[in-house]
Amino acid sequence: MKEKKFFTTKNVTYLSVLLALVIIFQLLASFMKIGTTSFCLVLVPIVLGSIILGVRGGAFLGGAFGIIVIVSALIGLDPFTLYMLGDQPVLAVLMCLAKGIAAGVVPALLYKAIAKKNERIAVFVAAIAAPIVNTGIFILGALMMSGVIMDAFTAFGNDVSGFSPFYVVIVLCVGINFFVELLLNLVLAPTAYTVIKITANRRNAGA
Repeated sequence: MKEKKFFTTKNVTYLSVLLALVIIFQLLASFMKIGTTSFCLVLVPIVLGSIILGVRGGAFLGGAFGIIVIVSALIGLDPFTLYMLGDQPVLAVLMCLAKGIAAGVVPALLYKAIAKKNERIAVFVAAIAAPIVNTGIFILGALMMSGVIMDAFTAFGNDVSGFSPFYVVIVLCVGINFFVELLLNLVLAPTAYTVIKITANRRNAGA
């Protein structure tokens, strides 16, 4: 069976619009922080890309997210990430890219597997998976750089000498951010996908 072309006019249009949203949302997130770290508005367009465009679309948008995080830090919009890049550049870059790409690939795989039985459930599972994967890999990377994380908090005027690295990463870095991201994804991603699907069906009916 011949594989369908990915870079069709329709897919490139979706990819362009979603990439623009990833860039805009991540730049906005640089100014919307809860505690030390910002929360990820970009997970919504990444999930949409994963559902609509599959693994390659999700990986592309997730990778773009990771690159934008790094660039934002380098130009001074994210001092916390910049501190990690300055101390552990290789590990910090790998963490940013890995969590972004995985947040696009895993929802795409889950959606593809579940949609065969129930598309609505598949959309919600994909929406839930993105923040879990993104946050999970961040936690893993942050714990591997726990000394840097502790130093960063101290450098920014936060006394964490009485806390364990695990507490600092889970509570102070992740904290409420994860639940905000999860709620946003659960509400916005399925809603946006429904709107896109209805619009596409109307266009096909009018064609």
